[in-house]
Amino acid sequence: MLRRHLVGVDGPPLEQAQLDALDILAAEPSGWRMSELADALRIDPSSATRAVDRLERVGLAARVADEDDRRVVTAKATPAGQRLVARVGKLRRVGLERLLADFDPDERERFAELLERFVEAVDDLVRELKELDALSPSPARGAATPPAARR
Repeated sequence: MLRRHLVGVDGPPLEQAQLDALDILAAEPSGWRMSELADALRIDPSSATRAVDRLERVGLAARVADEDDRRVVTAKATPAGQRLVARVGKLRRVGLERLLADFDPDERERFAELLERFVEAVDDLVRELKELDALSPSPARGAATPPAARR
């Protein structure tokens, strides 16, 4: 229901992951290399490529050869993608205002702080799991206990 509200009843059938990718693409007019986009989205490059593939199929993103190095390809939001990002951004802001309307300013600030801490904790866990995975010689990588859980 929320996706339909954000992109419109006749809008492209995008999942939240594709909307997130489009949002990141639209933020950088010069485009993103897949590895940079993947880092910005905190996903692996193959997932970023699939997201751009889907956005490209519906006309919201395009791949462009770099002017200085034609071997480098970047992904950008198309004008239609930019328009959708603007629409979704406006509707998200209105939705957040409604969701937070009953929170007083101190509660909003505390909520934002807690969300930031949560995202940092997720990033820390992912970093620790990657370190563990790199150290693990076994084929069943990732089966060990994360360092934070051993403390």
